Amino acid sequence: MSLLRVLDVSATGMSAQSVRLNTTASNLANANSVSSSADETYRSRQPIFAAELNSAKSGLRSDVGVKVQGIVESDAPLNKEFAPNHPKADGEGFIYHSNVNVMEEMANMISASRSYQTNVQIADAAKQMLSRTLQMGKS
Repeated sequence: MSLLRVLDVSATGMSAQSVRLNTTASNLANANSVSSSADETYRSRQPIFAAELNSAKSGLRSDVGVKVQGIVESDAPLNKEFAPNHPKADGEGFIYHSNVNVMEEMANMISASRSYQTNVQIADAAKQMLSRTLQMGKS
């Protein structure tokens, strides 16, 4: 694998982890949101990653990047609470809380941040190797 391809693969990893961090930030921002109906309530979202196999189909290649196939909403149940005095209560006196699990989101944030950082380090190592290769050619 060429060092330039290492940079490409690392870039796909950074891009995917950036989407993951943005999704996690959105989930955390809406963790305490309340609604008067289940349809309007914010649901936790997660990105779906897949290997970029179209470039690897020509043979067994080790340089397969990652892409974001999409973002899906969680089908975990919402938290329904009886609060008849709440301004957002429905006709039966219920409010609906988001299904975001703050602890899971914090773990996702740490994992995505570390994965992003690892991809940056890989790109930096490839850049240094390319620079050293060019310096050898000057001698």
